[in-house]
Amino acid sequence: MGGVDKGSIEVGGRTLLEHVLAALTHVADVVVVGDEVRTNRPVTFTREDPPGGGPAAALLAGLRAFPHAPGRVVVLAGDMPRVTEDTVDRLEAAVEDHADGAVLVDRGGRAQYLCASYRVAALLAAAPPYGQEHGLPMHRLLAPLRLAEVAAVGDEAVDVDTWADLRAVREGDDFGT
Repeated sequence: MGGVDKGSIEVGGRTLLEHVLAALTHVADVVVVGDEVRTNRPVTFTREDPPGGGPAAALLAGLRAFPHAPGRVVVLAGDMPRVTEDTVDRLEAAVEDHADGAVLVDRGGRAQYLCASYRVAALLAAAPPYGQEHGLPMHRLLAPLRLAEVAAVGDEAVDVDTWADLRAVREGDDFGT
């Protein structure tokens, strides 16, 4: 999308980031990897170093920014406005039954590694040494992990990767505005 800060794009009167944060209301400590913006709830902002290192580098940077090391971490892409608390609850429940984590799987059968819950110890065990995560593909970081798959309900796996995606989300807007 030409380098646009997708988290700041508005859909249904709220930014994409605020839609995602609404799915995390029951999560005490939230870390957002990206440029600092105003939010409706307290969050910690951080960046991968160097910026632009990709999703795996961002995930690992986010883990380092927690004030207290969590046992598990919920990972949500900032461009998934239809993710809900129910999505997060289903992912968390699936981790209870599985060793390393759970990922949402879209209607096409693709694992959405950025809509997941992971055991932090498993992520850290799979992580390369600090400074070597830049450009690391998510699938390579997660390859050693045993992951449960959670089927998406409705359109909760929809993300906004293109301007056409944004138009489709806005046209199907059911956010009450």
